[in-house]
Amino acid sequence: MMKAGVIGIGLIGGSIARDLRALGNKVSGYDINTMHCEQALDLNVVDVIETPDEMARNCQVIIVAVPVKATVAVVIELLDKISWKTTILDTCSTKQTICDSLRHHPKRGRFVASHPLAGTEFSGPKAAITGLFAGKKNIICEEHLSDEDALDAAFEVLEAVKLQNLFMDPEAHDRHMAYVSHISHVSSFMLGTTVLDIEEDEKQIHNLASTGFASTVRLAKSSPETWSNIFFDNAENIVTALDSYIEHLQKFRDAIDRKDEGEMKKMMVRANEIRRVLNGMKYNAIKLS
Repeated sequence: MMKAGVIGIGLIGGSIARDLRALGNKVSGYDINTMHCEQALDLNVVDVIETPDEMARNCQVIIVAVPVKATVAVVIELLDKISWKTTILDTCSTKQTICDSLRHHPKRGRFVASHPLAGTEFSGPKAAITGLFAGKKNIICEEHLSDEDALDAAFEVLEAVKLQNLFMDPEAHDRHMAYVSHISHVSSFMLGTTVLDIEEDEKQIHNLASTGFASTVRLAKSSPETWSNIFFDNAENIVTALDSYIEHLQKFRDAIDRKDEGEMKKMMVRANEIRRVLNGMKYNAIKLS
């Protein structure tokens, strides 16, 4: 059993806390939003509320699950205060900035750069659920800069919540995430905006929206604060991904405008190949579990 601290008691931090508590670990929490602290206690997401300073003194492991723009400052403040026996890991959706910022910190070895690939469109302590991470992937970056015992402590947490760990350098992580995650959120946000602009009669949106529309626009319900942080921090990679996406959209738009059914079918058949990729991911997940 361990004493763990979670800073940022939202969907990700709260779900980690729930899983750790379910295994009998003592978990303290902290959130800059005092209402989130109250909700986390009321919902039994954490055992107790502690300040980051108290966590630095009392916890073996501290999980930092705050917005991207706040993560570096929070982690640096913790590294400055913890002992050499405490481990810090983050959950940031981007990794280049935080890894670059911490690379020369005297206690860099106590930090493990991680990114659990799991989530929903909801936020806050009420969104925290047990089992969110089961069978999902977690990316660890620059593991060679983390102390061996710090990695062991991080693995204990990550494996306790049933994440499968993979290793990647920060630049590759951010580039790939721009294509497989970040662009999906951009697309969903802008689809929602487009429909709201065109269809002013919200009653008709409700009446006519199918499950296809609901699933495509689901991510547009995600936290703007969280995702504006991510888009800002990974802007270069996301713009590159968007340029390619817009190019394909323009080609498909032109094919529709020309009533070129053959070209439309050709592009959609090519897109259907994503099924093979996703089926391969499911197969690999089954093999690893």
